[in-house]
Amino acid sequence: MLVYVEGRTKVKKVAILFLVIILTLAGCGQTASGDKGTDRRSSQSPSKQIIVSAAASLKEPLEDIEKLYEEQHQGLDLVFNFASSGSLQKQIEQGAPADIFLSAGQSQMDALEKQDLLVQGTRIDFTGNEIVLVVSRDNQNIKSFEDLTKANLISIGTPETVPAGKYAQETLKNMKLWDSLQDKIVQAKDVKQVLDYVKSGNVEAGIVYGSDAKSSDKIKVVAEAPAGSHSPIVYPGAVINTSSNLAEAKVFLDILCSSEAQAILENYGFKRVNY
Repeated sequence: MLVYVEGRTKVKKVAILFLVIILTLAGCGQTASGDKGTDRRSSQSPSKQIIVSAAASLKEPLEDIEKLYEEQHQGLDLVFNFASSGSLQKQIEQGAPADIFLSAGQSQMDALEKQDLLVQGTRIDFTGNEIVLVVSRDNQNIKSFEDLTKANLISIGTPETVPAGKYAQETLKNMKLWDSLQDKIVQAKDVKQVLDYVKSGNVEAGIVYGSDAKSSDKIKVVAEAPAGSHSPIVYPGAVINTSSNLAEAKVFLDILCSSEAQAILENYGFKRVNY
């Protein structure tokens, strides 16, 4: 565009005017571009969170299974709440948010089912475990359950709230060792704490799941609980009836039973169960 003006002053004014117009247009271009960027971000829907309350012994394999689930179902985000099965049961009874409950014991799941807190038809048994006796890597004194009579302190999970502790108690009772060991037992809030006590040297031995024993190179397994010395160890899972993500929660339980997830669980020391 050509603009003809008379005089030097008018030329300067027109030049300034053109500069203002150009800068204004450039600024509008940047704003439009910025608005488009904002629109792209706002069009991305946030991830839907699926809350899984799971027994502490499942922590490592579930973190691997999480990747499997989220790769297959984009836009979904698994949020884990790990604790003892008894503690999780109480949380759910008190209304804590949870879509799925994965327990290390049947009694906790039974209690929720009796209160109609599970979605009917969603309960499954997805894996199993075994009970073992562990000591620190350099311990040479304890090589069997019977050797626990020589120990000063041993640790198990609290039997009332920790399924592994209940199985440990059953084992010791069936081996006629419980009465003589009660004064030596340090109860822990979950199996992870039992392992911490053993690794730190606060206790000489601990009774935990076989899967937990594989999680640390600072401990070693010296004995397995004799066959029939405790109740069968089966992990049940179910959808909680307050869940607003029923379809997504059911899919997660299906994935737990898939060959890929079962291979992950076995890699961490868990045992297959018959569905």
